[in-house]
Amino acid sequence: MSSLMTTAKQNGLGLCPKCHKVNKIESEPQQCSRCHGWFYPRKRNSIQYTLAWNIAALLSFIPANLYPIMIIYSLGIGDESTILSGIGQFVDQGLYPIAVIIFTASIIVPLVKIAGLFLLVYKVQTGVRLKPDKHSKLYHVLEFLGPWSMLDVFVVALLVAVVELGIITSVAAGPAINYFTLTVIFTMIAANSFDPRLLWDKKEINDDMFKGKQ
Repeated sequence: MSSLMTTAKQNGLGLCPKCHKVNKIESEPQQCSRCHGWFYPRKRNSIQYTLAWNIAALLSFIPANLYPIMIIYSLGIGDESTILSGIGQFVDQGLYPIAVIIFTASIIVPLVKIAGLFLLVYKVQTGVRLKPDKHSKLYHVLEFLGPWSMLDVFVVALLVAVVELGIITSVAAGPAINYFTLTVIFTMIAANSFDPRLLWDKKEINDDMFKGKQ
């Protein structure tokens, strides 16, 4: 960042999250001069909340893959399928597009979101090889991916509602669907708890320290 360019924080300014008015920060919390709501210049305890919710998402992701997510009853006999075994069944039946969609939504997207949020927290804490512009883009990608993780839950709910063939065959959601839903919810809360402006704050601190050593 150019030495001639200063940030709102450096000028003692902060944006009200409720009415988006720029206020002069005189205290924390600051009362907005327009809507009179109270706010902080940065999300309070952002790193701690992000880390806690992300760990909860990771812990929920484990039983989501160990327990059956779908149970198919045929003549009263239940056939349980986990996420991975269900993907394998789609592959065996030649339904490759569905297998790819389920694998992406159920495995790739949640893991990318969890790993990405851990990476952002690590960067803010350490500042090692910090690139705020690229890491801010990564955060926006993770934020965008949030609702798409529910695709797997939607597919199972659709199968339960539509592929219901009565007494001979029926489909039911397994316990893993609850854990997977929690995983999606926790990652969305974790992403919402993270304040990407902390990336730029850390860079300013690093730049100031570098100038101080010169």
